[in-house]
Amino acid sequence: MFIRHVLTTEKAVAGIEKDNKLVFVVSEKSTKSDIKKELETEYKEKVKSVRTSISIRGHKKAIVLFARKGAASELAGKLKVI
Repeated sequence: MFIRHVLTTEKAVAGIEKDNKLVFVVSEKSTKSDIKKELETEYKEKVKSVRTSISIRGHKKAIVLFARKGAASELAGKLKVI
């Protein structure tokens, strides 16, 4: 399992409605394709793109853009983010 949890910072939550994106904290060893596969199989939503970055504290984050409009807000509701 590569995805640890959803990031709920103010900037990350703003991206849900505005850009159809969710931000996840993921395993340091995970790749973009690993993250994409896990999201598509577990949540049944088509992922358009995945960008990753490593924070100053050493946590790897994945910014996930969903293909279907409104998918991020629906998934955030299921995950109890908003």
